[in-house]
Order: sequence, then structure tokens, then C-alpha cells
Amino acid sequence: MTIYELRRYTLRPGRRDALIDLFEREFVEPQEAAGMRVAGTFRDPDAPDTFTWLRGFPDMAARKEALESFYSGQVWLAHREEANATMLDSDDVLLLRALTEPAPLPRPPVGAPESPAATYVATIYPADGDLADHFAAVVAPTLTEAGVPPVAAFATEHAENTFPRLPVRSGVNVVVWFARWEEDVPDLAAVDLPLVESRLTAAPQRLRLRPTARSAMR
Repeated sequence: MTIYELRRYTLRPGRRDALIDLFEREFVEPQEAAGMRVAGTFRDPDAPDTFTWLRGFPDMAARKEALESFYSGQVWLAHREEANATMLDSDDVLLLRALTEPAPLPRPPVGAPESPAATYVATIYPADGDLADHFAAVVAPTLTEAGVPPVAAFATEHAENTFPRLPVRSGVNVVVWFARWEEDVPDLAAVDLPLVESRLTAAPQRLRLRPTARSAMR
């Protein structure tokens, strides 16, 4: 069962591009060499002082091993002060298990100058305990028929965080799904809310995300 983290950092004003430049130059390949998959890195045009990214692990045991390897390694130790200096908060993290995974795409090399034109929307449903099964059986097929196919979907992983040095949000139960467009994003609420609103515990959150130059979700 593949494990993912959806990480959303709040940054110091005006520091997002500095963090993304550092991240794409120094942190992508070393994390993947340690056993992680850096699946997507994004700017949110509606929240200019945030950085959102998604990374995966084969399972919880592999997550612990990979995080221990990277965060005790030379690359992080050499650049952590520069990275941390851009951030106000890095604890908004959802620990998730994959329902469907984003397809792996070739990553542009370091120094790639242009970001893709695509827009992703990540929808986060705060939900009761059985929404994951309902999403897979009913919601995802209906979205696909409506022309809004999920390119990835996840549900909360309730296992203990075995790397407490990096906190994750506790006491939450969510389903998260991503969709992708080349042009304008449609009104999703008309399509998905009738399918899920009776099972939600709060209003859904939607993040409009644009891939960075080296994002593997493009």
C-alpha cells in the first residue's frame, strides 16, 4: 500500500521562488535516491506565500527509513538553514494512502526554465469513515463520465507517524483527489457535491495548483 504525504508550507512573504529554486536544484534527486518519490511540486496562484508538494513511499516502514536517510544526510544538512529560512510553518501535512496514484512522467532536468501550462485542482473532503470506498466505487466513475477524471486519489493513513521529527496532522479523516486541465477549470461543485455532501463533516477545500518547472505531475 503506497503512502503519500501532501505537504503545504506557509512561507515568509516573497520567498516562494527562492524555496522552489533550492528545492528543484538540490532536493529532488537526493530524496528519490533515499527511496521517496517526489510526485508533484506546485505553486498556488491564490496563495502566493505557500508551497504545496506531494511525495510517496512504498509503505510506512520504507517511509521511516527514507526520511531518516535523507534528513540525516549531507544534502539536507548542507542546505537546511537556507530552506528553513524561507518558511513560517511546515507542519500542514496530510499522511495518506493511495487509492489511485499519479502516473510517473519524465522530469525535466535541473535548470528547466518554463513551468507547464497545466492547472491541477486538489480537492480535500473532510469525511466520515466510509467515504474512501464510496469515492472509489461511485464518485470517481461519475467524475470520469462527467469529463473530470481524477488523476490521483488518496485517503487518510491512520498509522502512527514513525518519523515524529516531521509532524503530520492528527485527528483528521479525509479523501483527497486531483484533477488536471490545460485550460480553464470548470465548476466542480456542481459535479461532485451531490455525490458526497451527505458524508462530509465540513465543507471541502479546493487548492488550485500550477506545476513548477520540474514537477513530475505536469
